[in-house]
Amino acid sequence: MTYRQIGAAFCFYCFIILFQPLSWGYESNYVIGRGIHDITGPAAEVGLMGYANVEQKSSGIHTRQWARAFIIVDESSGQRIVFVNVDAGAVFQAVTQDVMRELDAKFGRLYTTDNVILSATHTHSAVGGQSHYGLYDITILGFIEQAHSAQVDGIVAAIEKAHNDLKPGYILINKGDLSNASYNRSIEAYQNNPFFERLYYANAIQPEMTVLKLVHQEEGQGSQEVGMINWFATHPNAMGRELTVLSSDNKGYAAYLFEKKLKNSDYQSQESFVAAFAISNAGDMSPNLNSDELGRGPTTDRFENVEIIGERQYQRALTLYNNATEQLIGTIDTQQQFVDLSQTWVSADFTGTEAKQTCIAGLGESFAAGTEDGRGPSFFEEGSTEANPFFQWISSMIVEPSEEDIVCHENKALLLAVGKTAPYPWSPEVLPLSLQKIGQLAIAAVPAEFTVMAGRRLMQTVENVLGDHVQYTVIAGLSNAYSGYVATKEEYDLQHYEGGSTHFGPWTLAAYQQSFYQLAEDILPRGEIPKKVQIPIPFPEVEPVPRNLTGETINFQTGVVHDQAPIFKQVGDIVDDAQDVYQKGEQVIVRFWSGHPKNNLRTQSSFMEVQFWMQDHWQVVATDNDWETIYEWHRIDSLWGTSQATLTWNMPDTAPTGYYRLVHFGDEKQPVTGEIKAYNGRSRVFLVE
Repeated sequence: MTYRQIGAAFCFYCFIILFQPLSWGYESNYVIGRGIHDITGPAAEVGLMGYANVEQKSSGIHTRQWARAFIIVDESSGQRIVFVNVDAGAVFQAVTQDVMRELDAKFGRLYTTDNVILSATHTHSAVGGQSHYGLYDITILGFIEQAHSAQVDGIVAAIEKAHNDLKPGYILINKGDLSNASYNRSIEAYQNNPFFERLYYANAIQPEMTVLKLVHQEEGQGSQEVGMINWFATHPNAMGRELTVLSSDNKGYAAYLFEKKLKNSDYQSQESFVAAFAISNAGDMSPNLNSDELGRGPTTDRFENVEIIGERQYQRALTLYNNATEQLIGTIDTQQQFVDLSQTWVSADFTGTEAKQTCIAGLGESFAAGTEDGRGPSFFEEGSTEANPFFQWISSMIVEPSEEDIVCHENKALLLAVGKTAPYPWSPEVLPLSLQKIGQLAIAAVPAEFTVMAGRRLMQTVENVLGDHVQYTVIAGLSNAYSGYVATKEEYDLQHYEGGSTHFGPWTLAAYQQSFYQLAEDILPRGEIPKKVQIPIPFPEVEPVPRNLTGETINFQTGVVHDQAPIFKQVGDIVDDAQDVYQKGEQVIVRFWSGHPKNNLRTQSSFMEVQFWMQDHWQVVATDNDWETIYEWHRIDSLWGTSQATLTWNMPDTAPTGYYRLVHFGDEKQPVTGEIKAYNGRSRVFLVE
C-alpha cells in the first residue's frame, strides 16, 4: 500500500469517526404527540380579559386564539405529561375543571390534574368570562358560557389530537438570551431586592429563553420535526387597552411566524407543525419598550409593536431551535398538590425570620392604580402603604376586613378582602401547584403571575432539591387556575402594582417555595437527600379540594335578539365595495351588512377570506387568522338589529399580480323564528398590479 493510499484510508477513517452522530442520528426515547385547535371566543360585545376595562369589548378579530397541546410519554414507565399553551388572558379554575371532566370521559384516568398543565399565554386581547369567581367576571359583566365552552372544547380537542398523534421520537433542548423584548416596568420595587441577589443575576429582566425541539422518528420513516415549545418572560399586552379586536398579541404573532410562514401549517390537519410561545415569570416584564404615557413602545403604533416584539421572540426561538443538539434523556416524573394559600403556615427556613402564615386573599390600593402599561383611575397611586379612609369606607360596603386581616397583609393598604366575600370568595384560595420533570428539564407550573425575581427564587428552590437531576428549570406561568401576582417580600413591601396584586400577603412567595420544595423532594429517588436541606411545614394530611361553582354564576349580558339589514337590503349585501384596481402593498377595505358574530363563532373556520383567482378556481390566500387581515364588527341599530362587518386586507408587497376578491362569512338570527342561518357576501373582483 502506498503512502497516498494509507493517507486516504486514514482520512476516511477520521471522517467516519467524526460524523458518526450525523449518520446515526438521535435515538427515540419518548413517545410524542402534538395538536392544535381553535379556541376563539365571541368576537363582539364581550369584555376582554387583562386590563379590567369595562369599555374594552370585543369588536372583531385580528388573529384567532389557539390551544397548542403536547403529550410526552416515557416509554419505559408509561408515565406521561400534557402541556397545553393556551392563547388566553388566564386559564381559570373553572376551565381546568371542565377540561378534566371531559378528558376523564374520553380517556379514563390517563390524563388527570397530576400530569396536565394548561398554561395561558396571558394575551390581554382575548375575551374573558370563563371564570366562576366574581373578581374576574365583574368587568366582563358575568360568566359567559359561550366563551367558556370555546376554551374548554378547544383545549380538549387539541389534547385529543395530540393523543392520536403519539409516535416515537426525541426532544432537543437549547437555551439562550433575548434582551430586547422586555423591560422591568416596576424597577423601583425590583431594586428593593437584596443588592447581592441583584448583582448575582446582573439583569432586571429575565433574558433567558428555553426552547424544546420535538421530533418524530419512526423506524424506517426517518425524522419529522413536529413541534417547538419555548418559555420566555414578557407580557403579551402590546395591543393595549384601547384596541378591541381579538388578538393573540406578540406571543401569538411569533407562533404564527413559526407555524404558518416557516412551517406552512394550515391549522387544520393533524400534520400541522405546532409552535408554543409560553410565558414564564413575566409579572413585571413588559414588552412596551421606551413606554410613553399611554404605555406604548417601542413605537406609538400598537400593531407595529406587536410585530416587533413578536418577530424578536420568533427569531431568537428559531436560532435556538436550529442549533439545539442536547437531547432530553431520563425519566418523566410529576407531582401535583392542591394548597390552600389563604392559610398556609410557612417555616422559618423559607421566610428567613420565623414561622409565618399567609392571609385571606386581599387586594391593595396599588392594585387599582394599574401599571405603566395601563393606568387605573388617577386617584389611586402605586406605592400606597397607608390606607385611604374614604376608599376603606367604600370597600367596607362590599366586605369589611378584620383588624387581623389588615395586620396580616402588613404594608398593603387593603382595599378589598376578596377572600371574604359572600356567598363565595371572589377569587380561589385552593390552588393547584404542579412540578413536572422531563429528563434534565423541570417545569414549575404556577397559578399566578410571578415577578422576575420571585420566579428566580422559586426555580432556585426546585434546583436546591433536585441538584444534578436537572440542568434546566422553567416557570410555566398562569397554569391551571389564576390568583393574581406573586412578588418577593421586598417588592411587596413597596406596594407597587405587583405587590398590591399579591393576594395572600407578604409570605405568598415563601409559601410557594415551601410547597415546591416538597413537590421536588417527592420527585427525588427514594432515600436521596436534597442538595440543600430545608425543613418545610408538611402539607396537611387531608388535601384541600377546590370548590366547584358550576351553576352558581351570574350573567348580565343579553343574547342576540335578531339580525336584519335595512329595508330593501339583505344580510351579506355590500355597503362599501372594493376598488377596481390596487397596487401591491395597498389596503383593501370592504363593508357588508352582517349578522352578529355570537350566532356562530366559526371555530376552525373564518369570518373572512381573501381569495385569488387561479385560472380555474378561487384559492384562499388569507383568513381572519392572518396577520395582514382584520375583521371588524359594528352595531348600527340595536332596535332594528342592523350591524356591519368591515373586512380589511393590508396587502403584502409580495402579493402576486392577478385578480382577487374579499368574501365575508357569517350567520344571522331570524327576527321571528330565531333560526340561525348562514350567509356570505362577496366584494367585486379587483386587479392587483
